[in-house]
Amino acid sequence: MSTPKPPPPALSSTAASAPRPPRAAPPAWAVLLAACAGQFVVVLDVSVVNVALPSIRTDLGLGETALQWVVNAYALTFAGFMLLGGRAADLFGRKRVFLTGLGLFTVASLIGGAAQQPWQLVAARALQGLGAAVLSPATLTILTTAFPHGAARTRAIGTWAAVGAGGGAAGGLVGGVLTEYLSWRWVLLVNVPVGVVVLVAAVVWLAESRSGVARRLDVPGALLVTSGVTALAYGIVQTEPHGWGAVASLGPLLGGVALLAVFVAVEARTEEPLMPLRLFRIRAVTSANAVMVVCGGGMFAMWYFMSLYLQNVLHYSPVKAGLAFLPHTVSIILGSKLAPRLMARLDGKLLAIAGGTLTVVGYAWQSRMDADGTFAGTVLGPAIVMSFGAGLMMTPLAASATSGAAPSEAGLVSGLVNTSRQIGGALGLTVLATVAAERITARGGGGPEALAAGYGHAFVVATGIIAVAVVLMAAALPRTPAAARAD
Repeated sequence: MSTPKPPPPALSSTAASAPRPPRAAPPAWAVLLAACAGQFVVVLDVSVVNVALPSIRTDLGLGETALQWVVNAYALTFAGFMLLGGRAADLFGRKRVFLTGLGLFTVASLIGGAAQQPWQLVAARALQGLGAAVLSPATLTILTTAFPHGAARTRAIGTWAAVGAGGGAAGGLVGGVLTEYLSWRWVLLVNVPVGVVVLVAAVVWLAESRSGVARRLDVPGALLVTSGVTALAYGIVQTEPHGWGAVASLGPLLGGVALLAVFVAVEARTEEPLMPLRLFRIRAVTSANAVMVVCGGGMFAMWYFMSLYLQNVLHYSPVKAGLAFLPHTVSIILGSKLAPRLMARLDGKLLAIAGGTLTVVGYAWQSRMDADGTFAGTVLGPAIVMSFGAGLMMTPLAASATSGAAPSEAGLVSGLVNTSRQIGGALGLTVLATVAAERITARGGGGPEALAAGYGHAFVVATGIIAVAVVLMAAALPRTPAAARAD
């Protein structure tokens, strides 16, 4: 009979319960690099497509009114789901949401770059916008949780903001180089290798973090506001071939209004609303967001129609068109940098009105474009005036939108500003593209004279839209107290 084997020695209670050594904190430079890279590709894709639009239209056979959806599909889903993305990062973990958003954005870029039909490209752009809405808020919350209060966090956020501004500024030139020397498809495909590298770096370097406060995701609110604005935009597009009184136009328009009404009702009842309606009891929040919606309606014209004018009428190459946007970029950055200094001495309301008035002048000047225009005589002067005015205007508007809210809600009201601007821009671009197409058709088609007339008419309407925003500023924006200006 064999002798039974003795049982293995029991682990001591100390060894069994010994915790794993904590994972070393990732280096600060790595966290900053990963977050800034994610923000850069999100902001870059807002502007990089503009210079590629004429090539996209030729390759895929898009009409004047259909072309806007390449821009709007991204803007609408980005705006509609941005606040939801911020809350998802708090609930499910900033690293996890960052990786999810970046992965979705990268896959959508690959699909868009390979698109063979217009609907495939538009669907990919919408998916890109959804990925950007999930990714962008997570990039900032990763920084604010990784860096302690004080100078280090201030420097990190300043770098993040500068990289975001650089992405928007570089979009025209990067898009021009890629379109001319490779293909319009590379304005999307370039995100794929960048996205893969950042994904790998984020997996290795980023540590997980989440908010200790449990929150619900207001998915119905995000779906309702995005669907409502999209239906309105589609209905406006349908007015160009069918007229305002046709069922094809009225159906989507009324449906969009109904969806937005349901959205307001849902937000009033849900415990964790996407857009808390109580914030709109604050005059500064309500007025500034209303102005942002109207301003956004006119601001998209500058980049969209100027890109078409430079290439379709003046016959600039994509690279030359990208370089032609440098005065716009430099002027808007100078205006944005000068605005905080002026706000220390002037009332923010007066500065916003002055900037808006300059923008109106620049837009009115640009509306005089014609088929025989030149860069020095037709583009440069209006570019400097309207872009510098826009830079002066947007900073005090953003400051006003956050001035009346509690510090704990600063992130939420900042998100509302971005959402208002994007939604206003999407609806405004729809209106402007429709009126431009109508004028081009009335002038006999796609010749340079007809195209210049259509794009110029879009700037005329945009001038009126921004003039309405200036009137709203004068009537509704609260003045900035002297103590707040000194602070």
